[in-house]
Amino acid sequence: MAKYLVIVESPAKVKTIKKFLGANYEVAASNGHVRDLPKSQLGIDVDGDYEPKYITIRGKGDILANLRKEVKKAEKVYLATDPDREGEAISWHLMEALKLSGKKVYRITFNEITKNAVKESLKHAREINMDLVDAQQARRVLDRMVGYRISPLLWEKVKRGLSAGRVQSVALRIICDREEEINAFIPEEYWTLDASFQISGEKKPLVAKYYGQGDTKRILKSEEEVNAVKKDCEGADFVISDIKRGERTRKAPLPFTTSTLQQEASKVLNFPTQKTMRLAQQLYEGIDIKGNGTVGVITYLRTDSTRVSDEAEQAAREYITKQYGEAYAGEGAVKKGGQKIQDAHEAIRPTDISRTPIQLKESLTRDQFRLYQLIWKRFAASRMACAKYETLSVKIDGGGHRFTMAASKVVFDGFMSVYTMEEEDKAENAAMAKSLEQNTRLAFCGFEGTQHFTQPPAHYTEAALVRTLEELGIGRPSTYAPTITTILARRYVAKENKNLYVTELGEVVNNMMKEAFPSIVDVNFTANMETLLDGVSEGTVEWKTIVANFYPDLDEAVKQAEKDLAQVKIGDEESDEECELCGRRMVIKYGPHGRFLACPGFPECRNTKPYFEKIGVACPKCGKDIVVKKTQKGRRYFGCIGNPECDFMVWQKPSGEKCPVCGSVLLEKGNKLVCSKEGCGYVKK
Repeated sequence: MAKYLVIVESPAKVKTIKKFLGANYEVAASNGHVRDLPKSQLGIDVDGDYEPKYITIRGKGDILANLRKEVKKAEKVYLATDPDREGEAISWHLMEALKLSGKKVYRITFNEITKNAVKESLKHAREINMDLVDAQQARRVLDRMVGYRISPLLWEKVKRGLSAGRVQSVALRIICDREEEINAFIPEEYWTLDASFQISGEKKPLVAKYYGQGDTKRILKSEEEVNAVKKDCEGADFVISDIKRGERTRKAPLPFTTSTLQQEASKVLNFPTQKTMRLAQQLYEGIDIKGNGTVGVITYLRTDSTRVSDEAEQAAREYITKQYGEAYAGEGAVKKGGQKIQDAHEAIRPTDISRTPIQLKESLTRDQFRLYQLIWKRFAASRMACAKYETLSVKIDGGGHRFTMAASKVVFDGFMSVYTMEEEDKAENAAMAKSLEQNTRLAFCGFEGTQHFTQPPAHYTEAALVRTLEELGIGRPSTYAPTITTILARRYVAKENKNLYVTELGEVVNNMMKEAFPSIVDVNFTANMETLLDGVSEGTVEWKTIVANFYPDLDEAVKQAEKDLAQVKIGDEESDEECELCGRRMVIKYGPHGRFLACPGFPECRNTKPYFEKIGVACPKCGKDIVVKKTQKGRRYFGCIGNPECDFMVWQKPSGEKCPVCGSVLLEKGNKLVCSKEGCGYVKK
């Protein structure tokens, strides 16, 4: 019979860890949290000492009953929940719910689910860290207070089903503030002026950009100013007044943290933050690798540290030296000191660098493979040498004006042999660098002036919002994805082509929050609260002191808002569908399964029907609208709204264009249009 019981959070980990530990160990899962505050009430003693009242989560009774049976059989119990504050809190809740005090109970953590890491964690078993538990309790209690006191106010003043949150309200404000900046932006005209020169022996002309007069930089603001420069330069001699050749290095990137992984996966793979975290969780918990069984292939996914363990550092150096050569093995990218980070964790990295993406391709789904490849490449690059460039800087003077040209050429690719972050510097003029000398006269070919207008700040994308939240110190690695998911689900923000736009509902809620609860939506206040929570986790701040200082002001603000805030009526969004029963224009409603159409004449007319998103393209078979639909398993496809009379359906989005070869509809595939007819093969970029 098993002597030791190991309790983990996720059932996906059970089989993997059991395999590592052998017959003396039984492994069971708690399926996440087992206790929480009650849903029906605030659940906090606000008139006393702010003690939270925890109850068993509905549906977890059977899990706890099974765990109690296993506990009775075991000599020792190891609580192996996730290695962060929330995991520490789950271990504490398990201790309380299973009444483990007085028994031999140990807390173990591992940053990766591999045999060595799990076995090593047993050698370093410890007691539960109550400072980390209290930091998590404080966060949960503060979030509950904000949610349960302010949300009913929004229901009363705006509409039911809304919610306010401590971090989500600040995220909404950040997006609203950007929207106001964009709306208030007034574009300003400016011009760029390029001059091209012919150099003897070279086929391509040298192109230089207008800089100014002498050493004074100048921005050309109108066509008149451009023409004045051109006039000054008519018939002028152009001479290279200065030429500098040099070298520069480009440092290897840092390995991923939660925030940078979410940002890069959004930019490179077009993954929403929630999808990135779901896939990373699967890679962390374990993948069934042919010949190896189930094993975790990346380290823990919620971290704001870029630290790498000595063993991983050594393994990376050996791998890079063997695969790429000694010159490519670097010192490893190091983050400079600055914002406080929870350095107990490592960066997100492969658990074994020799397990390349290609080796795992058959064991992973397409999206798992793409994310693993991104993590693997970033980590490998972070342990490699800097890239080196030859640089060239040229100043050309003529007619009292200066033009400049800069070019660079890679002489040693270093980490860039594995990973590039953005478009590399263009080196169009680098080839002719050798033939340029100071005081050389250049043959002038012509000017090209281009009009531009300054652009407003860009709308936030999920990646940009995560970066901003991190820079401002709002939220922590585990909160970015849920925060964005919540404001999208509440329809405060809409997402179109990766950009986040504030809805009318979002504006109303944000304005109410700013008016009635300015401190809660204040960026500095929220960031300071995060610092206080860090203080709790370090044992320097008492968690109930934070709560006791926070609640009375919140209570006062809620009571004042109940008196002062006016009601706001937000109408439902109208569709272009008419109700076939009464002729009214149907409106879009939101239910537990998404959007549907309903007659605004309720309760006299109770007509409802499914809502289909039109893509603005006519069905090639019958001419009706093509709409976005989903299969029973949730896979998206495009079909005719006239189904079942018309059976047109395709998996890729129809473009509205027809194939010039066969006349069939063209489908969008990446940046190409492809003919939908099998065997045609027509492709248009």
